[in-house]
Amino acid sequence: MMRGRDVFPALGFLACFSLVPEVGFPEEPVSPAVVELWADFDPRKDPLEEEVIREWREEGAVFRQVRFLVGIFKGRPARMAAIYGFPEGAGAKLPAVMHIHGGGQRASLHEVKFLVGRGYAALSVNWGGSGNGKPPFHAPDGAEPGDPNTDWGAVDPSQLNVPGYHSILPGPKQFDEDRENPKNCNWYLLTLGCRRGLTFLERQKEVDPGRLGVHGFSMGGNLTLYVAGSDDRVKAAVPAVGGAGWRGEPHAFLGGTAQPEQVRGDAARFADALGFENYAPLIRCPLLHRSATNDFHGWMDDVYRTNARIKNQPVRSSWSVHLNHRLEPESAVTMPLWFDHFLKNGPALPDTPETSLTLAPEPELLVRPDGKTLPIARVEIFYSVDPDPRARFWRSAEVIGTREGYRGRLPIHDPGLPLFAFANVYHTLPRPESLAVLPGYAKPVTEVCLSSLLHSHSSDEVRSANPALRAAPSLRIADFSTGARDWYVLNEGNPTHRQMWTRKVTDPLYRGPDGAGLVVTLKMPRENRLSIVLQQNEWRGYRGPRRTFVCHRLIPGAETPQVLEFGLSDFTSGEGSPSTWRELDQLGLCAHVDAAGEEPKPWNGPAPEFLLVEWRLP
Repeated sequence: MMRGRDVFPALGFLACFSLVPEVGFPEEPVSPAVVELWADFDPRKDPLEEEVIREWREEGAVFRQVRFLVGIFKGRPARMAAIYGFPEGAGAKLPAVMHIHGGGQRASLHEVKFLVGRGYAALSVNWGGSGNGKPPFHAPDGAEPGDPNTDWGAVDPSQLNVPGYHSILPGPKQFDEDRENPKNCNWYLLTLGCRRGLTFLERQKEVDPGRLGVHGFSMGGNLTLYVAGSDDRVKAAVPAVGGAGWRGEPHAFLGGTAQPEQVRGDAARFADALGFENYAPLIRCPLLHRSATNDFHGWMDDVYRTNARIKNQPVRSSWSVHLNHRLEPESAVTMPLWFDHFLKNGPALPDTPETSLTLAPEPELLVRPDGKTLPIARVEIFYSVDPDPRARFWRSAEVIGTREGYRGRLPIHDPGLPLFAFANVYHTLPRPESLAVLPGYAKPVTEVCLSSLLHSHSSDEVRSANPALRAAPSLRIADFSTGARDWYVLNEGNPTHRQMWTRKVTDPLYRGPDGAGLVVTLKMPRENRLSIVLQQNEWRGYRGPRRTFVCHRLIPGAETPQVLEFGLSDFTSGEGSPSTWRELDQLGLCAHVDAAGEEPKPWNGPAPEFLLVEWRLP
């Protein structure tokens, strides 16, 4: 049986970076290259030279636009802009959290306000600044013309220097100009800058320096893992959709091999010094990973591989099913609850659900959730036969509660395919939690999602177990008897921009047969134009070109169900129509899709009610 990790007390480090082993699980081997990379950096050594650019008060809190010294590189200073905030009149030292924004983003006033509203001091660093010290390129939220921005001086790890994320070669904007060095990589300088952000936080008079947390999304998730793995001042970490690790390895999938990122310089040296998997063994704080099961950036399987290298610390995961680079509210809310527990001694989150997978006589997942910490609202079990985490469709198992736990049968039809499975357990919160300050989370959150470990079996293992084959291909894609369970919905509540998507058409059980037509049955009382979208080889460049095909259909209004039929020739792209349904990865039922900059027309009446989507043979 695979079990969630036990919790062991963390032992303090003697410095801001050390390799003191702890009692408990055997230590993962530590990469000497990571140790060497950070051995000569002391984040507290240089003065911060703090600047307060602007200060204001609102809703019982103090906010400041600030800037501080990152360091001196090639004789020129590099300075980081940021937004800092704290509750007004705090009578005691506060826990503090640093937010690290994602690629193309900026220091976020929303994130600072959210954390301050929960009783934290908060800092959102603006690592993506322009490099010239001036707005508007990626200036912090609320910056005014003429405000000093992040200025990296003689180096530039921002997105104006994209090749620097995959290179350790020397260059005019890199750390070294004359030799190959892991410090030439953007990730080194950005991590260094974020660690200086921790120094800023711990020196604020409102802050308890012994209670610092860090969280970030996407590229900020990458940096969260780097910072947590190189700085023991971090007492709780929450990366999101980033920090997956193992990017230097080719990944073999059905239909071909996804090639690793092309590194400029010694690829092995790059991986040893900068691979996320080599920072995980050095993490000495509780870590919770929020992500999406189909994330293009944080590959699910690799997130689990990397997090498995964190020993003797509480580790949790919360996965938003079917999504890419987005979080459901039940996953998003885990971040403040994690910090509340480890930085404010608040209530604990439930343990990782215990799970066991058996292959014979029929594949089945047994889930034993932690029902003591919070009440169990529901258990969902998912499985797939697709090894590509970016494109796989997660089938929903029918879950039955038993005395032993929650069971889900995983019917398969082909023993020559691998098998993947995990569970999400939703717990009822003692009171609704508000995420309303953060964009996209208007409604109070009443449940929190904790995910199990990921189970995987190769096709050889499945075949050797000789399981019963109880599934069969189906022409029916969806009858919506379980709502949108196998779909994900974007822009819910906005009929003009609403989109429903499913990856079910990539699953061999639901793949379109040759010669079939696509049939959609719906109810729509008013006339509107509907866009049916097919995505071919989404993220599967190893299988063929990625293409998107669209059919726009003007549908008359009617109170009774309407049946729409589509053939391959009805869908077009700039390169013609698809030749087969078999390479589809996504099907979208959309009110509007971007086409040559076309503006959406306001939707007329309520959103359509979809009743049936199926393949129909002639």
